[in-house]
Amino acid sequence: MKPRRRWSDHISRDRWLVSYADFVTLLFAFFVVMYASAQMDQRKAGRLSVAIESAFQQLGIFQTDGHKPGNIPHKIPLSGNRTPGGDQPVKEDLTAIQGELESALAGEIRRNEAALHLEPDGLVISLREAGFFDSGSATMKAQAEEAFSRVAQILQEHPYGVRIEGHTDTVPIHTTQFASNWELSTTRATQLVKILIEQHGIAAERLSAAGYAEFHPVASNTTSKGRQLNRRVDVVILTVPLPDRLATDPAPAVPAVGEASPAKSSSGDVSETGARQFSGGKTG
Repeated sequence: MKPRRRWSDHISRDRWLVSYADFVTLLFAFFVVMYASAQMDQRKAGRLSVAIESAFQQLGIFQTDGHKPGNIPHKIPLSGNRTPGGDQPVKEDLTAIQGELESALAGEIRRNEAALHLEPDGLVISLREAGFFDSGSATMKAQAEEAFSRVAQILQEHPYGVRIEGHTDTVPIHTTQFASNWELSTTRATQLVKILIEQHGIAAERLSAAGYAEFHPVASNTTSKGRQLNRRVDVVILTVPLPDRLATDPAPAVPAVGEASPAKSSSGDVSETGARQFSGGKTG
């Protein structure tokens, strides 16, 4: 009779591979999540860096001597598709325009009535209320008209779209003319659009106006200095040049007395470029 084979307990020495494989898989997933988070943190850090540099420049701590904020693209421009060939020629052109404006507005910049800085949207010319508007008024000061004419002359020479943005501080306003900061900021913007069209012959298709009230501050509204910086109208030279047709079309003639002006529309008409012009309240 053949002897029965005895069962022997056999312990596999390779069972650790199962646990190790699970551990490696979890470790891989962990590092994938960490890498994705790190990329998001870089974008956030870039936005923070741009905001800090812009704020310091507004306060005059960073001089405009080649150190320019806004080189990190942190938002999609509002001005349309990019031109073929990349952003570098456009940035170089805007840098040259910034130099022209710094020379033209040297006195206003020195008196902290104006400031310039580059952002991904384009070149921002901040015209502060202290130098260009009376408090609670949308009519430009008479002594500021010459400075704005210098800005308009440079805008005429370069075929870029221009967005005029009105901004206020958080102090509420309620007058017979303006029910809120929305109306004040929007009317200031449309008033400058009107001046550019009627007095300087800039084509309406190049222009758009927006009012942001107190919701896009550049400084803290808890201090008098911060509120002063927030009360401004930003003239943004957008990063995308206009199509050749718009860049070469002659500017419309200044309307005669009694004729309707494109900037006086109060119904929010949309121009050919899709830029909506608002007229929030009386335009004086």
